[in-house]
Amino acid sequence: MARLVFDIETSALPLEQFDDAQQEYLFRDCLKMADEAAQAARRAEIQQQFNLWPFTAQVVCVAMLNADSLRGQVLFTAEDFEEEADEAGPVEFMACMDEVELLTAFWDVAKHYEAIVTFNGRGFDVPFLYLRSALLNVPITRKDWLGYRFQTEPHCDLAEQLTFYGVSGREGAARRFNLDFYCKAFGIESPKSQGVTGADMNTLIAAGRYREIAEYCLRDVKATVLLYHLWQERLAGIK
Repeated sequence: MARLVFDIETSALPLEQFDDAQQEYLFRDCLKMADEAAQAARRAEIQQQFNLWPFTAQVVCVAMLNADSLRGQVLFTAEDFEEEADEAGPVEFMACMDEVELLTAFWDVAKHYEAIVTFNGRGFDVPFLYLRSALLNVPITRKDWLGYRFQTEPHCDLAEQLTFYGVSGREGAARRFNLDFYCKAFGIESPKSQGVTGADMNTLIAAGRYREIAEYCLRDVKATVLLYHLWQERLAGIK
């Protein structure tokens, strides 16, 4: 069975894109605070969370690998999108004109795969892709990736598997850790080992460092592939 392993990176939309009513709604919590410093701190905190919501952020990169062949593609938005795709090696880097082109290309690849593997894809990547595609009227070729939570077909979410579907809650033996922590625990090179994290996306976008975003996203996927194979060998089938 062909399995696609993927990860996305997102970046906050400009604040001015939202009208007064939308901004009032987004920052409503700030108004409950009497202290101006506390208001400003809470406002900054909320704005940092914009990257997490498909109605306040956009997809700027999707990295994909075949779980077995390790061949794949990294799609990313960039101002120099007219440059030819970089096909050196088993992974092609393709700069896209905008998010619509990126999502269209992603769904074109997705339709050729029977199953997917993610880390927290059920909670973040998949709903984000679905909603951004709907907002931009990009046809979705696979609408079954959220499906029944307690199964690994067609979607194996390693964040669910390594916590046994949250059996221990927040503090028990199977509490959830981030991908970086799991990688270090299992002896896999962390995607953050080169100094870039998901929190850097807005800064990298502003600086025009699109290829760095693409390479970081690919490191996430490579780590997820290795973690998936370890899970397959050592933990798959536990109920």
